[in-house]
Amino acid sequence: MAPHLNIVPSMFVLLLLFISASKVQSDAFDVVAKFGAKPDGKTDLSKPFLDAWKEACASVTPSTVVIPKGTYLLSKVNLEGPCKAPIEINVQGTIQAPADPSAFKDPNWVRFYSVENFKMFGGGIFDGQGSIAYEKNTCENREFRSKLPVNIRFDFVSNALIQDITSKDSKLFHINVFACKNITLERLKIEAPDESPNTDGIHMGKSEGVNIIASDIKTGDDCISIGDGTKNMVIKEITCGPGHGISIGSLGKFQNEEPVEGIKISNCTITNTSNGARIKTWPGEHGGAVSEIHFEDITMNNVSSPILIDQQYCPWNKCKKNEESKVKLSNISFKNIRGTSALPEAIKFICSGSSPCQNVELADIDIKHNGAEPATSQCLNVKPITSGKLNPIPCSGPVPKTPSATA
Repeated sequence: MAPHLNIVPSMFVLLLLFISASKVQSDAFDVVAKFGAKPDGKTDLSKPFLDAWKEACASVTPSTVVIPKGTYLLSKVNLEGPCKAPIEINVQGTIQAPADPSAFKDPNWVRFYSVENFKMFGGGIFDGQGSIAYEKNTCENREFRSKLPVNIRFDFVSNALIQDITSKDSKLFHINVFACKNITLERLKIEAPDESPNTDGIHMGKSEGVNIIASDIKTGDDCISIGDGTKNMVIKEITCGPGHGISIGSLGKFQNEEPVEGIKISNCTITNTSNGARIKTWPGEHGGAVSEIHFEDITMNNVSSPILIDQQYCPWNKCKKNEESKVKLSNISFKNIRGTSALPEAIKFICSGSSPCQNVELADIDIKHNGAEPATSQCLNVKPITSGKLNPIPCSGPVPKTPSATA
């Protein structure tokens, strides 16, 4: 039985929470007026921001931390709960990270930890100033990468609403959601150069009830990447590109990964990306399970691999290529997906030989190749269930002995 997508009720409860909180006079904690922050782009915002947060978090009535318009330098801040009442952050200004990656000794810049009934809004910008990091972040330089910070982390956050915030030029991931419950990210803008490595727009894992809505993501890696333990999630009205598309995974790299189930991705537009709707697992390595994944009503514009299941995911050719993936995929659908493919192979289902994909559905697909050759569809270890008009014809193309690596 499919897991129950309890999204609408949770969003309704969240809305009622903030409506009821707004009826109570909110205490305002202005980082400039009350805590001496200076919007000069030079003076560190860390202490004023943290002091304002601590006072607001200790308030027994709803409170708001205000960061007015202007440019602020922020070295690092860890904003911890639990708080005694609902808390908001109204970010109006631009907050900049130190440009030099050596300023960071761990992958944290702005982190929210163990916070409930939280809202962040205001139209502000979190600027990671990542250009120096992009030059040094190579496959061989793993120690350097391990210390690069994520722009914004949400760890163990519940009943939260993040609206109208921009994340720019993160040194690594833009937004990371971990062990969260009932968190909605809406009308976000995420931007980084298409050549920026490992700058996933939004990454999540071990979270339930995550909603990503009406957001624009331009980056150098996955627009949205979904890690293990993610359940009951809705992604809709996303514009993605450049980047690597919207991805489930990669999965199977580590021991004891939790199942991914109940993910619906709909009404999205994906443009000039290396992948579109993708599920990726490592060959060999460890087991896992992915089920009830549904991609619907998606437009692809010049996408290299518009529809892709890749159970031989092997970036940099560093994996157990001669072994089958141990991650089990089942109950997956691709419906009403239209547009253009940059390569002839518009649909690729490369499933595991030891655990073939089960109940994969294709319905109403119309993807044309931009070039002279017709679009093709490749299938390995899967027999898709089909309905409606289908272009390309399912499983019409040969599968190469060594499928090409995907980013």
